[in-house]
Amino acid sequence: MKYKGLILVIVIAICLAVLILLPKEKIYEEIAAVGKPAPAVELKDADGNLWKLSDLRGKVVFLNFWATWCTTCKSEMPYKEKLFQKMQGRPFQMLGILFRDSPSNLPAYKMKLPVSAPTLISNDNEAAKLYGITGVPETFIIDKNGIVREKIVGPREWTTPENLAMIEKYL
Repeated sequence: MKYKGLILVIVIAICLAVLILLPKEKIYEEIAAVGKPAPAVELKDADGNLWKLSDLRGKVVFLNFWATWCTTCKSEMPYKEKLFQKMQGRPFQMLGILFRDSPSNLPAYKMKLPVSAPTLISNDNEAAKLYGITGVPETFIIDKNGIVREKIVGPREWTTPENLAMIEKYL
């Protein structure tokens, strides 16, 4: 009994030494942050086409995480569609990434609301983890050099003069 305190101190010291000396593993290499390179994404869209973020250098990328079950995503969708149409022919690529949702929900959703931009499918939400997504919608504006310039949490009316000007400054 008189060694109980000493044993406790030794056990705590060993535990601390193990925690300090063990290599620190990162579950994810990076999380998207404004001013930093965008995490690499390589995903197939709902039609089976492969999209690599690295292949889009030279274009401004509008990367939007959304879901068919999300009511604020639904209210944002018409503005994204107008922006998508407005930016045709420009060095701009809009991509959606489905978040915590099944790709099988897309056809019925698209019958109600137009979704022209490619919708990427991220198995196990790996892309969302890389980008640190906490909910939807969340949008990242990535410049022509692959640097995250804007992170927008929540829905936006993407066709307002302010939002168009924000995107235009990166074109």
